[in-house]
Amino acid sequence: MKFACHFRSFVVCLIALFPMAKGYASPQPQPAVKAVLAAQSLLTDIVVLENNRLVAVGERGHIIWSDDGVVWQQADVPVRSNLTAVYFIDDRYGWAVGHDASIVHSADGGESWQLQQFAPELDKPLLDIVFKDTYHGLAIGAYGLLFRTQDGGQSWQSESHIELLDEDEQDYLLELKDDDPELYALELSAIFPHFNRLYRDDDLLLMVGEAGFFAISEDFGMHWEMQDAFYHGSLFDIAMLSSEHWLAVGLRGHIFLTEDEGDSWQEIVLSSQATINSIITVDDVVFLSGNAGLWATSADGGLSFSAMTAAEGRPIVNAVPYQDNMILVTELGIQILDLKKPE
Repeated sequence: MKFACHFRSFVVCLIALFPMAKGYASPQPQPAVKAVLAAQSLLTDIVVLENNRLVAVGERGHIIWSDDGVVWQQADVPVRSNLTAVYFIDDRYGWAVGHDASIVHSADGGESWQLQQFAPELDKPLLDIVFKDTYHGLAIGAYGLLFRTQDGGQSWQSESHIELLDEDEQDYLLELKDDDPELYALELSAIFPHFNRLYRDDDLLLMVGEAGFFAISEDFGMHWEMQDAFYHGSLFDIAMLSSEHWLAVGLRGHIFLTEDEGDSWQEIVLSSQATINSIITVDDVVFLSGNAGLWATSADGGLSFSAMTAAEGRPIVNAVPYQDNMILVTELGIQILDLKKPE
């Protein structure tokens, strides 16, 4: 059997190839090991807080932070699972998610972290997380993982939304629910696509994932509406450039633009076929980061992009603007790129 791996969520392929053995005893979480070269190891996500602090997460539970983008310190983290995403609601309160369905929380701007969830028995990674305030958050991941908290992460509840399946799959599940509850539970844990990324604008959520999956919620994920697929490959990020003007990116350099809130999409041609991992916006300029060191820039609202190679040609997973630079998180750790807007 052959599997195609995306850099940011390579764990999904490993899970497919090496499923958890029956009778597996769930291990206890182990704290991340302090590493001198943590800032030079694989990093997967980064945010900049309102007080100008940077926080980045990556492999083996590494979380690092910096107040100047140059000197980095490693935080105390209660798990050594690979971490995939980080989100801060303000200068103090943040959350990170990753493998083993792990969720960790910081109340001091990323300097220390506490465990909120660790569920290796699920054998699925969480891939993204958003909060709308210090209490209400959503975490999503592989095979339709979706957890909600309404108390700042003191408790997380798993949710399944069958409206995120096509009609035939919904009918199949509803029939199973009555006829074979045990099989229904098994199917429910495997039938959903991977949920890769969330974009939040107040209570409006856009979610993209595997095989062209795209859904919208107007009430912070309480209810969802599946959208018609405009691409049948995996999508790894989506962003609102304005209320009607959205951009989605994914496998093999695919870029899609809508100017009518998703009613219609046009494909934007990119000179590179490298998978695109993230969308970064700075004022009216759009940047894309991707595999093979892909770094693309648009000054016309995403209608066209110029591409270059950065980070020594290694995968760039995400980035944030910082002072006069762009801080990249890559396979080689932190990289700094001059932020030069196109003419």
